[in-house]
Amino acid sequence: MEPAGAPGPLQKTPLNSVHRSLGAKMVDFGGWDMPVEYSGIIAEHLAVRTRVGLFDVSHMGEIEIRGPQALELVQWVTPNDASRLADGQAQYSALLYPTGGFVDDVLVHRFGPRHYFLCVNASNQRKDYEWIVANNRLDAEVEYAGEKYAQLAVQGPRALDTAQKLTSTDLAKISYYWFARGEVEGVPAILARTGYTGEDGVEIYIPPDAAERIWNRLLEAGREFDILPCGLGARNTLRLEAKMTLYGHEIDASTTPLEAGLSWMVKLDKGAFVGRDVLVGQKEKGLTRRLAGFEMRERGIARDGYLVRVDGEPAGFVTSGSPAPFLKKNIGLCYLPAGRAAVGQTIQVDIRNQPVAAEVVSTPFYSRQR
Repeated sequence: MEPAGAPGPLQKTPLNSVHRSLGAKMVDFGGWDMPVEYSGIIAEHLAVRTRVGLFDVSHMGEIEIRGPQALELVQWVTPNDASRLADGQAQYSALLYPTGGFVDDVLVHRFGPRHYFLCVNASNQRKDYEWIVANNRLDAEVEYAGEKYAQLAVQGPRALDTAQKLTSTDLAKISYYWFARGEVEGVPAILARTGYTGEDGVEIYIPPDAAERIWNRLLEAGREFDILPCGLGARNTLRLEAKMTLYGHEIDASTTPLEAGLSWMVKLDKGAFVGRDVLVGQKEKGLTRRLAGFEMRERGIARDGYLVRVDGEPAGFVTSGSPAPFLKKNIGLCYLPAGRAAVGQTIQVDIRNQPVAAEVVSTPFYSRQR
């Protein structure tokens, strides 16, 4: 299937009318009309940390790669080693330019040796599809499959208790970053133990025409746990507490996985892949900058784009900054010169044209107890 035509009005997920009926505050997110909050970002954030929250993430894109050389294509366009995946296993990876910078970050799922399923960012799905096609010189078929799926994310300590009510698939037997085919309320589904909140949970891929019914059933199933529908605002503060990078903020065409602290997903020994030569050079020469997490030490909130100083001199910009509702701290991420990015480094963030003290800290800021 080819991608849809040129961008026009805001795209809508199958749950758009449901969000509006629930009184959600809607925003333009990468060309999609999406809920940023329902009952409030803090309440939704805390629901996910302590109970369970439900997200509509149907705006995310899906790309499927099939054929005799499907693995070879995935290996060429991503830096992680997909040959290590077993059927039903997923891995975090990326699409890279020859410069080593990000086309996008992606989740790669292996259905079988001839079938791989990529979940990609909403605003990048056309670009990602075209990039993979442009790099396909192999016996593999690339399908732009976003229109085939709605995606719901159930996240939090009671996520499995909630979702299990709707499926006969034993979710507890699916390990972290594994997935299974099954049914939810009699609807064929992909059930993946992945997420973007730092909590346990399950992401449910279903046909779009089933999205509203499954959404409502999940809210019913989670009522005993005080489930809340959650918007993109809480999704952002949750992923920031867990130090999960966001495309367009921590990662983009100008940043490499090594600079972003994602060297663990770069397998230089697997063989050739797009961007490898630059990453080899970076590793040999050493990095000039690194992504660092910081906490404010004086009163003030570091917001995206604020200037960061070291010893009073400009050193970078905040890539993501926010209060952390669960931790009750003001936190952020920024790139710093490699020699000044160690834990304990004092920095300053310009807030209303005044330098405010902060300190580099170990990350992730929040880790759930397993």
